[in-house]
Amino acid sequence: MPQLIEHLKNIIFTEDFCNRHKQNSNDFVRTRVLPFHELIFFLLNMNNKSYQDELDRYFQVINNVEVAERVLFKGSLSKARAKLKFEAFIELNDHLVQYFYDHFRPDTWFGFNLLAIDGTTLRLPLEAEISEHFGVWNSAKGKKPCPKARASQMFDVLNKITVDAIISPKDQGERELAAFHFLKLLPQDLLLLDRGYPAHWLFQLIKSMSANFCARISYKNWRVAKRFYLSEEKEQIVKIKPSPQSYQKCFEMGLDKKPIEVRMIRVELDSGETEILITSLTDSEKYPHALFPELYRLRWPVEEDYKALKYRLQIENFSGKSVHSVYQDFHAKLLSKNLAAVVASTTKEEILKKSETLKFLHQINFAQALSKMKNTIVLLFNRSVEKVGSLIEKLRTIFIQTTEAVRPNRKFPRRHRVKQQRFFLEYKTTC
Repeated sequence: MPQLIEHLKNIIFTEDFCNRHKQNSNDFVRTRVLPFHELIFFLLNMNNKSYQDELDRYFQVINNVEVAERVLFKGSLSKARAKLKFEAFIELNDHLVQYFYDHFRPDTWFGFNLLAIDGTTLRLPLEAEISEHFGVWNSAKGKKPCPKARASQMFDVLNKITVDAIISPKDQGERELAAFHFLKLLPQDLLLLDRGYPAHWLFQLIKSMSANFCARISYKNWRVAKRFYLSEEKEQIVKIKPSPQSYQKCFEMGLDKKPIEVRMIRVELDSGETEILITSLTDSEKYPHALFPELYRLRWPVEEDYKALKYRLQIENFSGKSVHSVYQDFHAKLLSKNLAAVVASTTKEEILKKSETLKFLHQINFAQALSKMKNTIVLLFNRSVEKVGSLIEKLRTIFIQTTEAVRPNRKFPRRHRVKQQRFFLEYKTTC
């Protein structure tokens, strides 16, 4: 883990990285209190309070002083972050993900990296510039329209790592955003897709990247799925043809327009509902029917990750009032969350041993893990390799101590209308 931090630091401190991710050639040239690398470290600190409070706390932590001192005023921070491209955090996340798969021991399913695609919407600050760029959704009658962005991520459900993430104007569809994720697919990836994603052109795109998929499909909207549903067979190899829309999409993207051979699988849920899955894993001997009910259920952590992002990391609690700050905050917090997930991934064996002495299997309390990373993440990038190793060991110790029991077969009805907490720039928390 210290080697990963050092790897990221080495990238951040290179002149080439700085030149690629500053807005103008004359930015970050003079010696400042908050130079290029320090600005990145500051934005990684999962900020959710006022500019000034976060700045004072940041310098208190890195300078190791008992009481905060005024080192930098918030106006200087506003000017500095306007010079930094948000793509810096995207590139750093790509490096983190690559390093994780190359040097750690990621969990897999039959040798596949299990990646789930899912989207959500994010509430944004009510500013004219933001509303114009991202678009607005009309709220209840008599209330102001609410600016919202569409977000999407490709998420490793076994290792809790966001492999790729996008935030875009709300008029971008989830399938179109998924197509951008697929540019980072590898042959050892298996995609788990919800009912809103299946389309012939999307499956062709996945196959063109030599990856595989397993998706839930609506038998009410697909004729081939309805025929399979009425047949009452457990599984069946079928060919799906492109619709006129998919045919046009394949033509535009240079994809094969031929029918795709897939395997359909029937899953009877405890609720009495029948679930139809469609997959490119057609070898029934290597991947028997019994594997698939549990395989699709493994998609659920991507939903839990959005809950962590919205309510633990407060990703909708944006620190600025510009479009640029929205992109910066989104990608910076995702990178911070991934760093916490990588540290957490190194505790699996110890937590498994701990579970052997307890009644239930235990797992890490990720909300507490994120809480302990706040301010500590600053030190990881501002201390020597030896000190970083010590800090990570302390984090690992408290992660192992702070676990929750996994109680099997617990089910609760899904709440679709949850009152969302809102964040107001005028009333940033100070504690």
